[in-house]
Amino acid sequence: MIKKEEVYKIGRLGRTHGVKGEISFQFEDDIFDRVDADYLILNIDGILVPFFMEEYRFRSDAVALMKFCDIDSQERASELTGCDVFFPRHLAEDEKEEPSLASLVGFDLVEAEGKRKIGTIASIDDSTINLLFELEDGRLIPATNELIEQINTKERTILMQIPEGLLEL
Repeated sequence: MIKKEEVYKIGRLGRTHGVKGEISFQFEDDIFDRVDADYLILNIDGILVPFFMEEYRFRSDAVALMKFCDIDSQERASELTGCDVFFPRHLAEDEKEEPSLASLVGFDLVEAEGKRKIGTIASIDDSTINLLFELEDGRLIPATNELIEQINTKERTILMQIPEGLLEL
């Protein structure tokens, strides 16, 4: 059984496309294209289920038309409409580039001085020009390269310089 902490959300399935089982995939992270992965994981009624990709093609920078193996009709594809799409963390860790923002959800934020845990990242707020880590307790921490000292994907931690007084706000 796939556990929630073993994956991270990369997008959501939209409407069907055509009659041969294609479905639109609105993605926030194109890791499925950058890493050699055979499958994506869909949340079906609260259960994480792997679906093997047969093929996909990009419609834009944020939408791809996805064809999964054994999904060969519009009716079968429509059953997947609205499903959240996840990617396995272990495959993303093998990538040589910096981890994507979406993959940092669930990482622990650790203060560089003193090495104390500040909290766990619940989401990334990119609604403004300044990226923010939103912690599980609701606090917002600026996610700037100047403050991030190290990202450890194996331990799932981010070592950060926290400006004095920020945590007291």
